[in-house]
Formats: sequence, structure tokens, C-alpha cells
Amino acid sequence: MDRSFLEWPFFTDAHRAFAGRLRAFCADGLTGVVRHDDESDAALERSCIELARRLGAGGFLAPCIVEDAGGRFDVRLLCLAREILAAHSGLADFVFAMQGLGTGPISLFGTPEQRRRYLPPVARGERVAAFALSEPEGGSDVAAMRTTATRDGTHYVINGTKTWISNGGIAGQYVVFARTGEGPGAKGLSAFIVDADTPGLSIAERVRVIAPHPLATLEFEDCRAPASSMLGRPGEGFAVAMGTLDVFRTTVGAAALGFARRALSEALGRIEEREAFGQKLKAFQLTQAKIADMAVGVDAAALLVYRAAWTRDTTGRRITREASMAKLFATESAQQVIDMAVQLFGGTGVISGRAVETLYREIRALRIYEGTSEIQRLVIASEVMKASADRG
Repeated sequence: MDRSFLEWPFFTDAHRAFAGRLRAFCADGLTGVVRHDDESDAALERSCIELARRLGAGGFLAPCIVEDAGGRFDVRLLCLAREILAAHSGLADFVFAMQGLGTGPISLFGTPEQRRRYLPPVARGERVAAFALSEPEGGSDVAAMRTTATRDGTHYVINGTKTWISNGGIAGQYVVFARTGEGPGAKGLSAFIVDADTPGLSIAERVRVIAPHPLATLEFEDCRAPASSMLGRPGEGFAVAMGTLDVFRTTVGAAALGFARRALSEALGRIEEREAFGQKLKAFQLTQAKIADMAVGVDAAALLVYRAAWTRDTTGRRITREASMAKLFATESAQQVIDMAVQLFGGTGVISGRAVETLYREIRALRIYEGTSEIQRLVIASEVMKASADRG
């Protein structure tokens, strides 16, 4: 796979060294983990726990957390990690991503005590984290959240349902968002850290999807969370969620980029070996046109992803517009690149378990989670129009 992008001025020598170490790890550090295609829930969960352990032991989960108050995520490291892992294993990318997203609110908004208790075990791969935001009737519409948290002395009592929760059932802790009622809509939400063994929290069902990952529906029934488990102040839950997604949304684009790079690499190998009508597939102009379109899509996505990451890292400001552009274009482009790769493989491209078939299933969810493509378009338009109005 092409590595020339690492020469771009977005990266430092430290980023390039990290990328080299992680590629070396992926060459043998991912072997022996059971394939997640068509595996049982238990086998899939064991695989994720083992992947977290291996990544943590290798020091590769360190970019997922910020232990020091006032510190910053290195978004370029997060993106490089997701791109490289996704190119090798969708499940490894999933594990890495959820260790970051599941503790992102604690890194950004946690108290010193919360940070000391919850972050180091996740970085070491000894504990799995999860982010519980979505609900059955309110995925993109966070303001319509129905889960409630009612103050009762020194605790909050949480009642409601969360679904599509990654790492549901294997996480040791959940960052849970609930309505505390300080204001209407998004103004009345708060965030809490809830340990998995807290009475009143249960796994209602496992959710199986086309590219299997541990997903579950969580039920909260009179689940008591100490007031000290709140992240930020009452009513700041929406800011906690959006602040976290502002960091990690760009990394979704990076994962899509990794999938697309792998698809392009697989396609290049296939057209070298496959023959049709007496010549190599690579000799056909239609094939060359597809390769050109795939390569342009990959490079354009990489530029948007790493522009967003570089902007966040070097300025420290919110990158709502840049992150949404990166996530939208990279995921949509990767879907097209992978589809073209499957087409070049022909019938063998849809055989279960083949690399391009697996990529075809892996990419689909990325256009939905952490903000659908439709939501990203609305966000981008809003940001562009706001900037235009500000310029007068």
C-alpha cells in the first residue's frame, strides 16, 4: 500500500515512527485472533478483549487517552492508527476506536480522580470502554433523548434504553448520556460514568450487523450512579458529547481511508494476475479508468482527513467543518472505491471471507455511525453559511 503520504507536511518524524511501529505490529501482532466473520457472540467478544490486550501491551492505545488535565489528543496519531489498523483488520480498528471514544469524554472533561481511575487501565488494554449515546428512537437527534437521570440525594437514578452501543456486554465502564432537565432539548442533558457491574444496568440484547462487532442494547432500571460520576456540570452533556465527537469524527474518515487503501491494493494485485480475452485485466482502458478513479478518491480523502487532524492539532480549535468534510467524503469515497474493487474481482469478489467482500461489509456502517452522511451535509452547510455571514 502507498506510504508516500507520510512525506506530506502534515506529519512529524514522531508520527512517521509511530506509523512504522504499528505497521510492524500488524504484520504479526494480529495473528491468532479468531476471525470475526460468522463467529458466535462469545468468540467475537473474546477476540475484542484479546485485541485490546495486545494493542495495550504494545503501547498502541496510548494515543486514545489524555491523562494530564489540559492536555490534547494528537489527532494525527489517532488517524494514522485507525488507517493502518483498518487496512489490516476491521475488528482491530474497531477495538482501537472504541477505547478512544469510550474514554474521550473522561480525557476531555473528567476530574483528576475520574482520570486516574478510568484512563490508565484502558490505555494498558486491561479494561474495555464504551460510549452510550444512541437510543432506539433517537440516533442522530440527540436532543430527543428519553433516558433520564433524576437526582436522589448523593446519586442520580438512571432509567431508559441505549442501543447500538459498541462494546456493549464487554465494557467495564460506559459513558452514559441522560436527560437531567436543566433546560429544554439539548440543554437538559448530562453525562455519567457508569461501571458495568452497577445494579440496574443490564444487557437487553446483542445486536448483530453485517460486519460483526460487539454491539448491544442496554437497559437502565433504577440504576444509581453517584453524583461524583458526572462528567462536567449538570446540563453539559450535549457539550461533552459534541466535544468528544469533534475529536473522533475525523478518525472515522481515517478508518474509511484504510479500508479504501486496502481495496485499491487488492485490486492492483488482482488486475496483475487475472486474464480476460487473451490479455491481463490491467491492459483494458476501462480497468485503468477504475484504478484512476480509485486512486483519486483515496488521495482526496487522505488530504481532507489529515487536513482536519493537522488543524485540530496545531490550532487546538474546534474543527466541526473540517471533521465533517473529512468524515463525509472519506466514507462515501471509500464505499465507491471498495465497490469498484469488488467489480474488478468479478464473481470472486463476492465470495464470503475474501478481502474485498469483507471490506464491502465493513465500510457500510461508517456512513452511519458518529453522524450519518446526511447529518454531515447539514453540519457542513451550516458551518459554511455561518462563516459567510460572519464575513459580512
